Amino acid sequence: MDVGSNNRLRAVDLAATVGISVQQVRNYVEQGVLPPVRRTASGYRIFTTEHSRALTVARRLAEGHGWGRTREIMAAVHRGDLPAALAALDGGHAELDRERADIRRVLGAFETVLAAAPAARPAPRRGARIGEVAAVVGVRTSQLRLWEARELLRPTRAPGTNYRVYDEAELRAAQVVALLRRGAYPFEIIEAVLGELRTTGSAQRVRAELARREQDLHARSLRRLRGSAALHDYLHERAHPVPPGDLVD
Repeated sequence: MDVGSNNRLRAVDLAATVGISVQQVRNYVEQGVLPPVRRTASGYRIFTTEHSRALTVARRLAEGHGWGRTREIMAAVHRGDLPAALAALDGGHAELDRERADIRRVLGAFETVLAAAPAARPAPRRGARIGEVAAVVGVRTSQLRLWEARELLRPTRAPGTNYRVYDEAELRAAQVVALLRRGAYPFEIIEAVLGELRTTGSAQRVRAELARREQDLHARSLRRLRGSAALHDYLHERAHPVPPGDLVD
């Protein structure tokens, strides 16, 4: 199919439509983000409104999926591998689903911590030994050593004796681990809970932060949905192309 002169765009014009460099346009062609280009007899690339449309779709996809996945999706589309494009797209949505599930599980864990409020006696001024912590928490000392090996607990060592010493924060951490393990929470969720507690300081503040992250996740999901909608329209246009004479430059 011939490309009418009224349908042609210069690389600089195409780049200007979205505020990128001409070199970036060339890179997108090489990466498959844009459709293959024809060349004039003198070797100049011929860009059309199809390339402009692909660039708009790619940028919309990137707003939600990032440029790495966008390059993968658009390259698959332009080489005619629709299953690969859809698989990459579905992978992005699946990631959000897993992230949303993780946030809800961590939120649930914090609700468990807040409801139980395992604030037992403070550690002695000298710090608590492993046997004392085990008695307070209600587990064996071997269990505390296992949690330490998993880096859930961080006791210090007493000078000279090298005995484990748990300050009040680590005693509290041991109580939280025990509580969540009794609730059948996996170690990765418990690790996330402890990490948040050590960073933020209180379960209430962490719960508010996780709720904020969940709202941010909703916004990211909507951006991905908009990108997917743009891709759907683009695929439809490629399957039912408009005759060149009907294109508007």
